[in-house]
Amino acid sequence: MTPVILLAEAQKSAEVTDWPARIGWLIGLALFVALIYWLMREGWKWRGTLQGDLPELPSAPQEPGEARLTMSGRYHGSTTAGQWLDRIVAHGLGTRSRAELTLSDAGLEVVRPGATDFFVPTAELRGARLDKGIAGKVLTEGGLLVVTWALGDKLIDSGFRSDHAAEHTEWVDTLNQMTNDTEGAR
Repeated sequence: MTPVILLAEAQKSAEVTDWPARIGWLIGLALFVALIYWLMREGWKWRGTLQGDLPELPSAPQEPGEARLTMSGRYHGSTTAGQWLDRIVAHGLGTRSRAELTLSDAGLEVVRPGATDFFVPTAELRGARLDKGIAGKVLTEGGLLVVTWALGDKLIDSGFRSDHAAEHTEWVDTLNQMTNDTEGAR
């Protein structure tokens, strides 16, 4: 009986963890993730440089007039009109944020806490529609309010999602009525 115990004591367990190899892999993975993040950031900056020919965003007038509609929700970004994946990042238009929208006779004011506010004069509004997606955000059919407007000679689609999606239809009707009235006055 004693020899069996000696045989069991003589066996040695295998190493469970090779710490230097594990630490090396973790450092390599961290460097790889940092590289990917850096490349994404550089791509974002490059896209902004390519879109540097866009004029500055208009600011809201001191007296915009009485509000026709107001909405609170999310701003999901802007793209080149008709190209829902061509995100515009110049002038902060690529930054997603909360948004407070106010539509008046002067135009559409977009107030974004933590991001650049902008104003779209009524003369620059081209229409609105309900859609399901814009660069990086896809919702159910009709879940996104997309406003088309002109910035210089470029048409832009900006996507918004109200906290109360039932408001979208009223916004589309009112914006399209305003653009039809503006086109008729030209």
